[in-house]
Amino acid sequence: MAFLKRELHRQVKGPEVTELDFWNLVFDTDTKRLYVEHEWTRLDPHIRGAVDYRTEVMDIPAYLTQGGQTAGHRELWRLLRGIFKEQFESEEDDRELPRARASVREVERQASNPP
Repeated sequence: MAFLKRELHRQVKGPEVTELDFWNLVFDTDTKRLYVEHEWTRLDPHIRGAVDYRTEVMDIPAYLTQGGQTAGHRELWRLLRGIFKEQFESEEDDRELPRARASVREVERQASNPP
């Protein structure tokens, strides 16, 4: 089972690194699933050697709709724009955009007026 991972964001808290959070975009090559994985570690300085390590897996929409816009959210949006670049290019950079918009309008018109 192979996993392809791309770090989206990491966060370190505490004066002596007592909290570590990592968010990764993960592609499971076996199941063909793309998701966000949140790994976190908490060190309790009051209890000698007490460490809590957990991993949470969430679908991309769930990740993007959780509170706030973090650096991880922005990085995921940047990656998604790169994957679907032709749909996000500005009109001045994309000479094919007017033709694509006309095609979309034609499909929408046909869908709303079935034969």
